[in-house]
Amino acid sequence: MNESVQSIMIKDLITLGPESTLAHVKDIFKTKRIHHIPIVDEGKLVGLVTTYDLWINSPNHENYDHIQVKDIMSKKLVKLEIDDKVGTAAELFLDNRFHALPVVDNGMLVGLVTTFDVLRYEFKKEYPEPILYKDVLDKGLDAAH
Repeated sequence: MNESVQSIMIKDLITLGPESTLAHVKDIFKTKRIHHIPIVDEGKLVGLVTTYDLWINSPNHENYDHIQVKDIMSKKLVKLEIDDKVGTAAELFLDNRFHALPVVDNGMLVGLVTTFDVLRYEFKKEYPEPILYKDVLDKGLDAAH
């Protein structure tokens, strides 16, 4: 748990700008099987939208083409710095009950750490050669976040 979050974070992120529509968000959630989309403006993290945000803030799907991400995204974010430890991420997940933490370097988004990333990190330390789910773990589930 003393390794940097940089060692487990997702680096190849799908991001959107604040002017994107909820229809675009819904399409990404549906087709990419992810649950968190960082919102950036010229590389700077300005928000985060989750499947929960979509569900709780805009239950009327008919308006998704007309509502912008900036109207529902979370703006007050808990973030990790690139040198923060995996243990810090785990503690924040346990304390605050959310499931993704953006990783920033000088305010610029560089990655995302999810509860799944921390779980996989610990699992692989204990079981470096798993028998069950080996084919799933070997494929690198980073794309499934």
